[in-house]
Amino acid sequence: MNMKGLIPSPPCSSAASSSSSSSTFLRPPCLTSASRSSKFPRLSPQAICTSQRIYHCSGVHTEACHNSYLSKNYIVARFSSGWSETQPLFSKQSLKKYLVPLGALVTSKTQDASDTPIVGDDKIGVLLLNLGGPETLEDVQPFLFNLFADPDIIRLPRLFRFLQKPLAQFISVLRAPKSKEGYASIGGGSPLRQITDAQGEELRKFLWAKNVPANVYVGMRYWHPFTEEAIEQIKRDGITKLVVLPLYPQFSISTSGSSLRLLESIFREDEYLVNMQHTVIPSWYQREGYIKAMADLIEKELINFGHPEQVMIFFSAHGVPLAYVEEAGDPYKAEMEECVDLIMEELEKRRITNAYTLAYQSRVGPVEWLKPYTDETIIELGQKGVKSLLAVPISFVSEHIETLEEIDVEYKELALKSGIEKWGRVPALGCEPTFISDLADAVIESLPYVGAMAVSNLEARQSLVPLGSVEELLAAYDSQRRELPPPVTMWEWGWTKSAETWNGRAAMLAVLVLLVLEVTTGEGFLHQWGILPSFR
Repeated sequence: MNMKGLIPSPPCSSAASSSSSSSTFLRPPCLTSASRSSKFPRLSPQAICTSQRIYHCSGVHTEACHNSYLSKNYIVARFSSGWSETQPLFSKQSLKKYLVPLGALVTSKTQDASDTPIVGDDKIGVLLLNLGGPETLEDVQPFLFNLFADPDIIRLPRLFRFLQKPLAQFISVLRAPKSKEGYASIGGGSPLRQITDAQGEELRKFLWAKNVPANVYVGMRYWHPFTEEAIEQIKRDGITKLVVLPLYPQFSISTSGSSLRLLESIFREDEYLVNMQHTVIPSWYQREGYIKAMADLIEKELINFGHPEQVMIFFSAHGVPLAYVEEAGDPYKAEMEECVDLIMEELEKRRITNAYTLAYQSRVGPVEWLKPYTDETIIELGQKGVKSLLAVPISFVSEHIETLEEIDVEYKELALKSGIEKWGRVPALGCEPTFISDLADAVIESLPYVGAMAVSNLEARQSLVPLGSVEELLAAYDSQRRELPPPVTMWEWGWTKSAETWNGRAAMLAVLVLLVLEVTTGEGFLHQWGILPSFR
């Protein structure tokens, strides 16, 4: 169903409960490696609870646990009803009093709307953000162009940024034939839009059932319906309060961050959006509904193995360049590792204590990405004698090319060649009711903070989910990090840690030189192929 239309008649809602309920942060227990029987080393650091802080949010008691290895992982929790062109970015010192510690498992029991009016006369909108994907084979090359033209995906040195679009065109044309083969193998296009629309419709139904009438919109970053299209529909519908919800459980500069940067530029240029109150839920990997839904799917798939207790649970997450984490401060790796820990803790409660590991897939280009790599880890597990493997696409909530083709075809084939005899794969969450219901609860919990001016007494009004305006959320990450490095990063004195990396960087440098010559001379194979326009 097209999510950009008007709201249909609400479904019948259940009777209001007379008992009061609340939402709380539950402090996760400190993790110990001895609690799991695994002959494989854990990839996640131990979450050692070093301190606690007690907050009171509109009469709701919340408790947050600081994790020593997440001491720098914060989300801004300051809200404003509008945008300010002259508002400076937060300084490192001023940031400290506006930051909310992450790392706690969120348990949600949403208050009844009849007891806590949070809608009133406002028109509520929820904007779901996602990557997007080509729906036909003809869409593949322009989709790839949009992807690689994003400076949050490929960062060029400042001197060469004018080459962003020519380079994106070159890469997209070069990669399109191979990508088309992948999309052809899964039916001729990505199902991402169809699944995301279905998730949005189910979310709308859950919100109506919880007495929160809201429009739900879908905005894709790199393909239709583009975020700009969703924003135009939001304006036509007269939305006055907007909750922005990226469909990425863990925050990353290259996923949620890129979509939020686009929103920031759109908001700054539009008077209607400047006056529209909004808030952002940047990540939600620690929410109880999400954790339980993932554990449910894993438990269900384990039953399909003859000896479930012998199965290695293999979490495969989408990778990001290592420099994003180490040099740019991207919290993705820390959030991913904590997410895996929370899922395994939930499985332990169900007496499931399988060995598990985490690896990262989908790396492209010559730069070093987060390790261990999924393909290399599969080979190593086969060499260590693992015979049963259950793949869990941990960073994906919808089926698309990276689950249907990369995991189901490429990695399965690699696993069988590496000596792994039994292979299974946990499906993406899709419209799983526990998951969607919890997303609805997250939206409802965020509504009291949409546009709330809570700077002066923030200590008494910490948000129940990590929230912040688009501008301030990005400021929190930008103000304490250096600019992302370009994809071509030389080691000291020109040496690299691997010949593969060296060859890739040399190739990238050669491409940049060729592009400069093409642009300056107006001649070359890119002009001959019609990729770059001729000005003669």
